[in-house]
Amino acid sequence: MDPLDAATWPVRTERLTIRRARPEDAETTWRWRRLPEVGEWITRAPTDFDVYRAQFVDPERLAMQLVIERDGEPIGDLMVKAEDGWTQAEVAEQGRGVQAELGWTLDPAHHGRGYATEAIRAVIDVCFTQLGLRRVHAGCFAANEPSWRVMERLGMRREEFSRKTGLHRSGEWMDGMNYALLAEEWNG
Repeated sequence: MDPLDAATWPVRTERLTIRRARPEDAETTWRWRRLPEVGEWITRAPTDFDVYRAQFVDPERLAMQLVIERDGEPIGDLMVKAEDGWTQAEVAEQGRGVQAELGWTLDPAHHGRGYATEAIRAVIDVCFTQLGLRRVHAGCFAANEPSWRVMERLGMRREEFSRKTGLHRSGEWMDGMNYALLAEEWNG
């Protein structure tokens, strides 16, 4: 069973619907993921649609992908990657699947309206209330200010500012930032 199967989808907010991604969403999400201003910050930025589609429909990746819709139109996507927490060997079983890494992209045509914050807030709530996770975390290049500002608006705590730890596709080693939130800190 995929970890996200334990939640009830779609999730609705005041303005948005968040649903599980489907293979046919590859073409729609490609509209913004191919843009240089989006590709600058994401882990994979293929320049060819066929390569992108193959990555998107990979069952392991598709299992952690969500789509953000506004009035039935996809405007962004989210990743919820369930993970094991670090444990000592004797308690390893208790640390399985207890946290998630979050990631997101939003069509630049929809920036500046609070959609990313609204969608991520709803997904964090699902992580804590429906999936029973104890922790969520997300990271970005420090230069990606809009991303870390969203994390701060959501009440996530900056846990790390690392100097030149991430190699950007430009060839530059860039500073990184990591944020997290525990279930007991979540106010919904």
